[in-house]
Amino acid sequence: MTAITDLDVLLREMRPDLRPGDYVYCTVPNDPAGGWLSLSPLGFFREDEGLTLILERTEADKAGLAYGPVMRCITLTVHSALEAVGLTAAVAAALTRHGISANVVAAYHHDHIFVPVKDAERALDALAEARPV
Repeated sequence: MTAITDLDVLLREMRPDLRPGDYVYCTVPNDPAGGWLSLSPLGFFREDEGLTLILERTEADKAGLAYGPVMRCITLTVHSALEAVGLTAAVAAALTRHGISANVVAAYHHDHIFVPVKDAERALDALAEARPV
């Protein structure tokens, strides 16, 4: 599958998919011996202040980790190129029009949008509006 850079094609072909489960962001020390990968994070990012983990809420609860809002993950099932211009902005604008906060994570094949649990279905509707007719 070839990565797409054309914004019109990305928006036309994206199929937002709501993943099952609830996700949370946690922060833990930057300790390689911490065994954090055993929690099967969906994603993680190392910052100076600590390691951010994106975990299923059940895993965070089992590990006794504190977290903020509970989120759902929407995957944009289109192979967006990492150098594509405008997809994140278009998605953010669509969600902003509906007052939905979003945290976007770009991975190699797809973009993933984390939205508050209560807004997940509305977010799918908002993203559908972002697709050209």
